[in-house]
Amino acid sequence: MHLKTLTLRGFKSFASATTLNLEPGVTCVVGPNGSGKSNVVDALAWVMGEQGAKTLRGGKMEDVIFAGTSGRPPLGRAEVSLTIDNTDGALPIEYAEVTISRTLFRNGGSEYAINGSSCRLLDIQELLSDSGLGREMHVIVGQGQLDAVLRATPEERRGFIEEAAGVLKHRKRKEKALRKLDAMQGNLLRLTDLTAEIRRQLGPLGRQAEAARRAATVQADLRDAKSRLLADDLAQLTASLEQEMADESALRLRQAEAESALEAARTALRTAEAGLAAAGPAAAEASATWYALGSVRDRLEGTRTLAAERVRLLSVPVAHRQGQDPDELDAQAERARETEDELAAEVEDHQDALASSAEERAEAEAEAAARERELAALVRGAADRREGLARLAGQVAAKQSRVDATRAEIARLEDSLAEVSTRETGATSELEALEAEVTDVEHGQEGLDAEHEEAVEALDAALARLRALEAEAAQAEQDRSTWAARSETLDLSLTRKDGAGAVLAADALDGVVGSVAALLTIEPGYADAVVAALGQLADAVAVDSTDAAVEVIRYLRTEDAGRASLVLGGGEAGEGVLKSTGASGALRSIPDGAVLASSVVSVPAALGPGLAPALDGVVVVDDLVQARRVLEVDPSWTVVTRAGDLLAADRAWGGSAAAPSLLHLQAALDEARAAEADSSRRATEATELRAVVEDEVRTAQERADLALDRLHASDAAHSAAAERLGQLGAAARSAAAEAHRTRERIEAAARTLEEDETQLVELVERLEAAELDPQEAEDAIAAATQARDEAAAAATAARAAETEARLGLRTSEERARALSGRAQSLERAARAEREARAQAERREAARRRQVVVAEAVRDGATRALGHCAVSVALATERRDEAEAERRTRDAEVVACRQRAEGLAEELRSITDVAHRDEVARAQQQLRVEALRQRAVDELGTDPDVLVEEFGPHRLVVDAETAMQQRAVLDAQQDARDQDDAADERGAADDEPAPATDDTDGRPAPATRAQARASDEGDVPVGRPYVRAEQEKRLRSAERAMAQLGRVNPLALEEFAALEERHTFLTEQLADLKRSRTDLLEIVKEIDERVERVFTEAFHDTSAQFDEVFPRLFPGGEGRLVLTDPANMLTTGIEVEARPAGKKVKRLSLLSGGERSLTAVALLVSIFKARPSPFYVMDEVEAALDDTNLGRLLEIFVELQRDSQLIVITHQKRTMEIADALYGVTMRGDGVTTVISQRIREVVEQ
Repeated sequence: MHLKTLTLRGFKSFASATTLNLEPGVTCVVGPNGSGKSNVVDALAWVMGEQGAKTLRGGKMEDVIFAGTSGRPPLGRAEVSLTIDNTDGALPIEYAEVTISRTLFRNGGSEYAINGSSCRLLDIQELLSDSGLGREMHVIVGQGQLDAVLRATPEERRGFIEEAAGVLKHRKRKEKALRKLDAMQGNLLRLTDLTAEIRRQLGPLGRQAEAARRAATVQADLRDAKSRLLADDLAQLTASLEQEMADESALRLRQAEAESALEAARTALRTAEAGLAAAGPAAAEASATWYALGSVRDRLEGTRTLAAERVRLLSVPVAHRQGQDPDELDAQAERARETEDELAAEVEDHQDALASSAEERAEAEAEAAARERELAALVRGAADRREGLARLAGQVAAKQSRVDATRAEIARLEDSLAEVSTRETGATSELEALEAEVTDVEHGQEGLDAEHEEAVEALDAALARLRALEAEAAQAEQDRSTWAARSETLDLSLTRKDGAGAVLAADALDGVVGSVAALLTIEPGYADAVVAALGQLADAVAVDSTDAAVEVIRYLRTEDAGRASLVLGGGEAGEGVLKSTGASGALRSIPDGAVLASSVVSVPAALGPGLAPALDGVVVVDDLVQARRVLEVDPSWTVVTRAGDLLAADRAWGGSAAAPSLLHLQAALDEARAAEADSSRRATEATELRAVVEDEVRTAQERADLALDRLHASDAAHSAAAERLGQLGAAARSAAAEAHRTRERIEAAARTLEEDETQLVELVERLEAAELDPQEAEDAIAAATQARDEAAAAATAARAAETEARLGLRTSEERARALSGRAQSLERAARAEREARAQAERREAARRRQVVVAEAVRDGATRALGHCAVSVALATERRDEAEAERRTRDAEVVACRQRAEGLAEELRSITDVAHRDEVARAQQQLRVEALRQRAVDELGTDPDVLVEEFGPHRLVVDAETAMQQRAVLDAQQDARDQDDAADERGAADDEPAPATDDTDGRPAPATRAQARASDEGDVPVGRPYVRAEQEKRLRSAERAMAQLGRVNPLALEEFAALEERHTFLTEQLADLKRSRTDLLEIVKEIDERVERVFTEAFHDTSAQFDEVFPRLFPGGEGRLVLTDPANMLTTGIEVEARPAGKKVKRLSLLSGGERSLTAVALLVSIFKARPSPFYVMDEVEAALDDTNLGRLLEIFVELQRDSQLIVITHQKRTMEIADALYGVTMRGDGVTTVISQRIREVVEQ
């Protein structure tokens, strides 16, 4: 067995279909780095079932698909096919060649195939595992695989040998058996508990079954007695009811005669009322005319009186008040303005004087203060002289020393400041340079931050849209379910169990159009109003003709299906808004805020004549307040509100919500169906959009991950620079802080120096004053005192002059304010006087015009009064005639009404008697119905059957006799079915049969003798019915039942079912225990086989390692050691290696080349101990020197005798041992190309 061909299509860098023809021996794959050599190894591992993306050097499995280059687009799938030569039958399949194929699509789907037939991944793994090619793929030694072998745990090294020995499939069988055992153990525990629980329940349930058997006889007596008593009551009440119903016909005849007389009286009353109604409007019109003319006459009289009074008042001219002359007022205003100007000039003079006085006062006070200080200095000098010149001189010297010390400190601090400034400048320069570097890094990072933020924002937005769409889809689906349930409920509610429902459900009726509710189309919001207006017609059924209506009524009466309201159609086909049929709605104006009820309803035109009268004269308003206003304006309207309340002049209807009519239900059903359709549409749209948004989320997630990786790399570089920047910043801040503190100390020292110098000057002046002659000092003090007093007096005089000037200013300002505005006031008064005189002239002209108008009105009213008096007299005569006619008609109506009321009273009396009789019969009927219902509820028997079988006319048979009769009947049936068996049981005919059977409590089969006795008439017949005896029998049975207590009537059936279940579970438990024993045997056999196979494989591998290691490490020692030799099923394997000249055995202390060579030694030992059909080596000799490479190549030559070798290499010596070479290269388009050459052909040439 060997690999024959490997075909790659779209796998990693193999964009085009590439086939490698492999032959037995050594095949080397060579090529530059990055050309795609290792992709060949990845393809072999992938096609044989590798599932780890990292093992294939990728981040996710989709990375194996060709991703595209600048010159070639990406592909949608990757496919690898591996053909294996199976002529030796190493693979357990009946083919000389086996082709394994694997295909991966970019959407995540994958396919597996064996010889072109689809299969599972597990099928491929099991097929290869039989030839030593397990899931770990130890035959493929990739880059880094050697180090993984060295770092493996002892248990993982054991796995390499097990895989080569073909043990893994046995371990999988064991794991499957153990999983079955675990699951079986849970079932076994549950089954054991269930069996114990059922066994515990069998005892109490058996006792309940026995009690049920005993209760059977008592219950039979109880039921029989109760049935006979109930049948007796029902028979007596039924006979009494039939007798009462026979007396009803005579009373009904009297009632019909009274109704006929009353109807005649009412007809006469209606005729009289019609005459009264005809006379009423004429009388009302005559009265209204008389009242209107009287009102006109009164208004004309009032108008004439008012006009005469107005003429009288306007005839007298109005006296005018004479005010002050406007010209005089203008002259006074001019004089006032001149006086204001003089006072303003005086105020300015006083202000100048005040400013001069204030300046003189300030100069005098300054002079006085200077003299005061001079005197104080002379007085201190005298005091100092008395204290002593020596002490003062000492103070001067001390202060001078302190000034000198402070100056020296300032100089020292300035030198320190210069040094600190130099350090600060250096640190700042270095910091600025590093900040410039960090700025460059940050500038580069800003783009990464923006890219990452943009990617994250796009991802968040996509996720938000996805969540919103999911919520919208869920809400829409919930709404759809809600509306669908509501539609179904409303649809069921439309099918009512009344007369209308029966008519609509009947298929045999012709001419039925449908329910009115289904045919109406009502504008939204007006359903309640239309229902109130239509009344009973809202639940009516529409028919197309009178014949159809008669047929429907006959059907309802025949079927006793109730009553129904019908609407007859008769118009043309079509649909539209109902039109008013009367003049009221057409001629009257519609009230404000109201709409005609007929305008909000659309129905087929054929039903218009039947529905229009109900809506004629009906308007719809918003509420009861508006309805009341409409009736106050025009009582002839019938007003309904949107809430379903109705108001009219003679009736009203409304209140809280009533049971919904068909119109309500139909409107709600239409709304629910529309909402359900809308919810379905929204759910579908949300689902479609969600699929699109999910693709956007995946794309945004990939962009965000890529941007985050790049940002992390940039952050690492930035963190290093930021750490150095922080150190320099700390140094610069420390230097700046120290410089700041030095400057503060210099400033404090300077302030101290300034204070000390000032004090030094004062001390020097005091010393100079103290050194003067005493007499001179006294003279100076006296002169200074006199100068101070003179300056103080001058200052006092200056302050008095300033106060006087301020008082003069205030006086002038008060006078100016008093005259301010006087001129404007006088000018306004002059203008007002002129306007008043003009208005008086205009009023006088208007008075003369109004006198003329009032005289004309007075004369016209006098003439109109004359004409009006004539009209009033005619109206009075007509009113008296109409009133007399109305009184006559009124008397006729009163007489007819009295006669009708008398006849109505007589009819009511007859009706009351009939009603009382009817109530009595209804009560009797209720009692009968109650007894009939008791027969059904308590006995489960039809009342008629009960009376027939248990009535007083039937003989009484007790329970024992009835059970005997049933036993005889059962025996007869058994005798007919079992003739042969009856002969064998003939000896037992004379023995009495047991009353019951112990298994189920039913009567035991009677014998053939009983059957013959029944045929001969020996079974006892019964006795006549006696009520007292049956009542006593009932009480006795009830006491017996009470003594038995609560009885489980289902105990017999439950006991039998539980016993059967217990038997079944016991059998199942035994089956589980047998299966568990079988599985444990299988696990034991597997363990024995695994231990045997592994032990043999380990010893063979250890022997090969003892041979291979000295060849790779001449003079060295190496061996394989078991970690737990006592337990060969779980022991691990340690590798001990000691190269020549070294004492160490730990692998971690070896060099890199020695570690690689040790790993090769372990793998080669496994290869030689359990040869595999082929091996793949990916640059395993890259770290070896020339000497070690030669030793390894010798072993490769040995391996090729039994196995096929495929080697990825850069070593020329490795290429020399190859039987075939494959060159792998990659051109500028990023696609791998392969060329091949057989070495044997080159040698032959």
